Amino acid sequence: MSTTSTTSTTAVARAQEARAASGNVRAYLLYVAGKLGGAAISLLAVLVTSFFLFRIIPGDPVKAMTHGMPTSAAQLATLRRQFGLDQPMWQQFTDYCAKALTGDLGTSYQFHAPVGDLITQKLPATLLLTGVAVLIYSAIGLWLGTRSAWRNGSLGDKLNTGVALTLWSVPSFWLGLLLIITFSVGIGPIPGMFPTGGMESGDETGFAYVADVAHHMVLPVLTLVAVGYAQTLLVMRSSLLDEMGSDYLTTARAKGLRDDVVRRHHAVPNALLPTVTMVFINLGHVAAGSILVETVFSWPGLGGLFYQALSVPDLPLVQGLFVVFAGAMILMNLLADLLYPLLDPRVGR
Repeated sequence: MSTTSTTSTTAVARAQEARAASGNVRAYLLYVAGKLGGAAISLLAVLVTSFFLFRIIPGDPVKAMTHGMPTSAAQLATLRRQFGLDQPMWQQFTDYCAKALTGDLGTSYQFHAPVGDLITQKLPATLLLTGVAVLIYSAIGLWLGTRSAWRNGSLGDKLNTGVALTLWSVPSFWLGLLLIITFSVGIGPIPGMFPTGGMESGDETGFAYVADVAHHMVLPVLTLVAVGYAQTLLVMRSSLLDEMGSDYLTTARAKGLRDDVVRRHHAVPNALLPTVTMVFINLGHVAAGSILVETVFSWPGLGGLFYQALSVPDLPLVQGLFVVFAGAMILMNLLADLLYPLLDPRVGR
């Protein structure tokens, strides 16, 4: 009788576990579906915004392209017709959306080449520069933010926080110019050690080429790291400070766990959610690069291309770059949202 009762209890427990697991899977799938739907709506909003936002920029693209050249009114009309600028706004919008949804971002006015090809050509340089910078400053920011929070109020905490706040408030282009003046041009006893701009010298091959590119990357990467790590440090520090007084940390210490173990295995994982969002947003910035930093250092990436497109304005190129930049941000935010339930099972329930 007792054996039958035990078997029945076990079967009931297993059935309850199966129902709970099924409910968790269903809740997660609904959570994923909601996030995917939100990302799709955001992308459609980006398409609408990219079309109308850049049409309020003052200037006539056709006149800008023909600036300094004798051009008749008939030739200007022909160019407007060629680029579709003579069509009603609603028709331009519907054509733009239809092509964008099929991957056709149009043809650049000034380069006379498909926007997608131009982006593909410039993307590797941007991924190299900002990718390296994001990896470095995310690691530094997480490490220093954790140490500052854990030793809250110490001299090291005050020093780290003060430096981070100062660098976070410094415009990146201004810091880049200071670095160029100091380490490229040279000032006082400091000689010029690094190139003033560009990605390569143009006359190197093999390992020498890799070293040359790395040499050109030092100052722009240093600029991005100096500004970026500060934000990551402050977010991680704030998140960890919120966890410091939690009961589960007191319980872990009462069990006799060492302070380092409590920090690494209990406090930090629970403080990571806001920082994970920050890291994924920074990864989204990898596609956009840093327009100002790339412009200051003449880096041949998407940031410099965006600056060139705005100066015309080259509407198809500006719109295409805006969609790529915003799309990367939406994708990274989506990945962060899908990762949250793995870090904290309470999310998505």
